[in-house]
Amino acid sequence: MPQIDRHKDRTVNIEFVAAEDFKCLPYPERLTLIFVTSGSINGVLNERPIAVSAPGVLCLSEDDTIQILEKHNACAQSFCYHPDFLNSTPISETEDYFPSQLKIQTGFSLFLSNPTRTGVPFITEKAYPQLFEWFFVLGTEVYAQSDARWACRIKKYLIQILGMLEDLNRENEQSPVDLVLEYIYTNYSDKVTLEDLTKCAHLNRVSLNKRFQERCGCTAMGYLLLHRLKVAGDLLTHTDMSLNEIARATGFEYDTYFIKQFTAKRGLSPTVYRNLSRQFATAQ
Repeated sequence: MPQIDRHKDRTVNIEFVAAEDFKCLPYPERLTLIFVTSGSINGVLNERPIAVSAPGVLCLSEDDTIQILEKHNACAQSFCYHPDFLNSTPISETEDYFPSQLKIQTGFSLFLSNPTRTGVPFITEKAYPQLFEWFFVLGTEVYAQSDARWACRIKKYLIQILGMLEDLNRENEQSPVDLVLEYIYTNYSDKVTLEDLTKCAHLNRVSLNKRFQERCGCTAMGYLLLHRLKVAGDLLTHTDMSLNEIARATGFEYDTYFIKQFTAKRGLSPTVYRNLSRQFATAQ
């Protein structure tokens, strides 16, 4: 059942299932993330066999057809949401959200029907603990509704989860650059130094930056900055988090430094960027 926001007397079209039984999938009019935390499942998704073993994730859209054939001591939790949950814009910190044409692209490929989609995104052993931590906090907040901005925080964690899954699944090699990209996608919200990245790649800084320039067009630390700003842009557009909260969520120690870097790279201050995004959404 959709959540009733007890702070703003509105319906929020999301559900969190603490013990997913796989009997009613996919959920109507929902996109669904299922975290398999122990055991395994086998089945058929869109006429293709699938197998998900813990730790693993299954991504389902409302148009998918799925049949679970076997469960082996499987335990899982699921979060499902109407696409408009992300495609909405807060009017202010105290007022409601309204649907908009401002379509967030983060994570879209995980649910888009295409011949190569398996519904089971690749997850590395190092990335899963961070993903599940965000997922656990997201689920806790659905039930707690700890203050009037609870739905905003759920958006934040959902954007981060979808973004990391999508980023991990763009890379299918394990070159030194891939190892560093995985490290960035997993740890960008924490303090990351160039030494951390060189240790991860087992290269010196000159060799690492040369490979990053060849592949990504920037240095390793430059890519880290761009990725942080990408996530920050999504949070600015689709949540009402403060600049300080966004700065800390994306690895910036101070909001002043975040504002300086965002303005330099985007040509707009975070506040102007947010306001223009919402004006665009209102005009649609």
